[in-house]
Amino acid sequence: MKRANKHLGGRAAWLCLFFMLTQCGPPRRGEWKLLSDEFTPAWKAAEIPEAGKVLIQGGEITLQPGQPMTGVRFDAEKWKAAEMPRMRYSIEYEAMRVEGNDFFGTVTFPVNESHVSLVVGGWGGTLVGISSIDEMDASENNTRGNGYFENKRWHQVRIEVRDDELKAWINGKLFVNTSTKGHKLGMRDGEIEKCTPFGFASYLSQSRVRNVVLRRL
Repeated sequence: MKRANKHLGGRAAWLCLFFMLTQCGPPRRGEWKLLSDEFTPAWKAAEIPEAGKVLIQGGEITLQPGQPMTGVRFDAEKWKAAEMPRMRYSIEYEAMRVEGNDFFGTVTFPVNESHVSLVVGGWGGTLVGISSIDEMDASENNTRGNGYFENKRWHQVRIEVRDDELKAWINGKLFVNTSTKGHKLGMRDGEIEKCTPFGFASYLSQSRVRNVVLRRL
């Protein structure tokens, strides 16, 4: 009887060790710096007709003025391979409108199986909001707001994607705070869809983007 107990005790110890090894593994990554050397090759022009030139160098994206829009996107397969999140994450970046008077540094990003865009300085230079919610773009839905965006100045953007809500701050001011529960999220029809799964766009403006960081929440 003692021998049997000893045998069972040894087996239990091995099972416990096996469980610990299989559960621990390497820690799950929690942060991605998307303009670091690691990810710079994943960025490509969004192939928008009559777009301006896209430059990616020195940890910075420059979007030259298009007729009317210029965009850049992160490769979908590389996004998946890097196991980047689609829910419960934050986005931080800095954007500058060098010249022009319309949207700049507008970011398209995933929300679960859908995508939306945070418009920065649209509709003549001041509008902020999410496109699209319930098939209404940023000028029509309840995320619509207005801000003043001085050219040739860096503006700090932060977005939080949570299970049932979206929040966005620009220069520390909360512009978007909306529930997504029960609402249909999607892209505005048009060339902006070419910026999925993650990308930036500008409209009749030259813009710069830097310090793009994703973090799990």
